Parts: sequence; C-alpha cells; structure tokens
Amino acid sequence: MIKGHGDDAYQYGRPITANFSSNVFGRVDLSGLKKHLCACMDEIGSYPEPEPYTLEAGLAKKHRLQSEEVCVTNGATEAIYLIAQTFRGTNTAIFQPTFSEYADACRMHGHRVTALFMLPTEKEHYRLPSDIRMLWLCNPNNPTGWVVKKEVLTALIEQNPNVCFVIDQSYEFFTMSPLFTASEAVSFPNVLLLHSMTKRYAMPGLRLGYVTGCIGLLGRLRTNRMPWSVNQLAIQAGNYLLDHPWEAPVELEEYLKETNRLRENLQALGALDVWETETHFMLVGLRFGKASALKAYLAEEHGILIRDASNFEGLDERFFRIAAQTPEENDRLVETIEQWLKE
Repeated sequence: MIKGHGDDAYQYGRPITANFSSNVFGRVDLSGLKKHLCACMDEIGSYPEPEPYTLEAGLAKKHRLQSEEVCVTNGATEAIYLIAQTFRGTNTAIFQPTFSEYADACRMHGHRVTALFMLPTEKEHYRLPSDIRMLWLCNPNNPTGWVVKKEVLTALIEQNPNVCFVIDQSYEFFTMSPLFTASEAVSFPNVLLLHSMTKRYAMPGLRLGYVTGCIGLLGRLRTNRMPWSVNQLAIQAGNYLLDHPWEAPVELEEYLKETNRLRENLQALGALDVWETETHFMLVGLRFGKASALKAYLAEEHGILIRDASNFEGLDERFFRIAAQTPEENDRLVETIEQWLKE
C-alpha cells in the first residue's frame, strides 16, 4: 500500500473542517444508522458469522441473484486483494491512471503487471494483447471521473473471452452514465464486479463492500477468504441499509449539478486545468506550482484537505483530486485556491 491516499487529516496539527480529499460526500445524515448500531453494541461480545451469509442473502435478493453470486468483503479493498490472491501469477493489465491498490495487490501476489493508457477500439476489434489474462478498470474511474461506455465494455468482454475483467464500480451511485447491473455482470463468465457500501453511504470507517459474479468465479474467491473478515457492526450496518433504502444519502442530480458548478468556478480561475468528469469528483492540474504545496497551504492555513494526485501512475506533481462537498464548502475551496494562486 502506497502512502498518500486521501483522508489523511491525521498528518496535520490543525483540525480539518472541509474534506475534499476522499471520494466521499461528507455531509450525509447517518443518524438512523448510528442509532441502530448503538442498539447492537452488545453484539460485539460474540463472533460474527464466519462468512456474512445473511448480508449476502439480502444483497442477492436486492439484485435478484443467487446468494452464491454475491461475496461480501471488508470494503472493496479486501475484494481487490482477494482477487489478486485467487488469481496469483496472472498476466494482468491495469487501465491507468487509476487506484493504486490494483497494482499493489497484483504485485504482492506475483502478477506480471502492464499499464494500459488506452483501451482497444472497434478498429482493433476490441482485442487486448494476446498474453493478457486479467484486466482491471475502475468505472467511474478514480481519479479522472471518466466512465467507459457500457457498449464498449460489453464488446471488450465478448471479444476477449480468455480475460477476466475486474470492474470496480465503487462509485456507481455517483454517475448518471449507464453501467452494468449486478445481474448483467453475472451473465458473463469472465466478469467480477466490485461494489462499495462504504462510498454509497459515506461510512469508510466500517469497511463494507461486495463482489458480484458468476458462481464459478466467486466459488474460487471464497476458497481464499479469511473467516470473520467482516465484523459484526459492519454486517449490521449492511442489513440495516438494505432494510431502509429510502435513507438515500444525497439527491444525485442536484449533487452532480453542484459538482459541475464547482468545476466551472475552478476553471474560471485561469490557472487550472480541470478535467471533465461524469461523477462527483474531478482531477485538476496546476499550470504552475506543485499540488503538494497547495495541499499543505490549504490544510495548514485554512483547514481544507485535498488529495495530492501526483502518485497516480501517469500523473505528475501538478495534479490534485477533489470530491464536491456542500455549496458553501465548495465556494470556500475556490476562494482559498484563488488566494494561493495570487501569493
């Protein structure tokens, strides 16, 4: 695991009062969930299910799948490392720039890792290099916010039947672009789809994710899953959220409008290249200066945290990433970046 992920407020002496650094909307009302977890606190005195059977059954019902087609994990990150372990030694391609844990997990488990910065096109018959046996991509992609079109992914999967596609849809709730449903992914024999309740419900401290895929692939994953990897409170949180679907954390259309407003206001400063995005976070490049210097200034002088993105493969010291927050916080971010640019 590399250093330099988001949400690293612990590095700074002053309190962080506006956090743009992780791809989580930090102003979600979790009061109902917190009340439920307080009522369940006595359950920490007993072991959870060795495998989270009840939560897997609930998720399967939600997605109209069989329980064997759902594998709950301790956050999407456990799923990433579990997949890399299960398919140890594979020739793997990773669509870059993207989340570093894919490459870290694969290298830990002996994969030969190749970076891809472009996917094959229709002119190339969507064919990947013949030696590739696994492809990882994040959709919507962290940190760029881009979405690979569903029809392109379908063509890639169908034209490369010997390749296992690991598609991380941790941010699936935060885009209007069409993505695979869990049942669509299960219909392919060579697709593993990653999901994150952590991101969906802004509860990264609980660590809760899951994988959907065909029974054959998930059966192989389960042979390597540690017992009790998902704790009792996380299981209770997952079951509660399935039973209370109306407790949605954010109105997506309005949130994406606010994201676009933030993007336009940053672009208007004139010294930033703000990438187009199809989700709630965006990649920004400084035309001069270093992202690390801007990050330090914002955190130490204003209590604002951003993600220095220079350690993503293919990016450099000019880049940072932010996830839109409230309009007031977004305006504050723009104002303080403008101050830094003028100094």
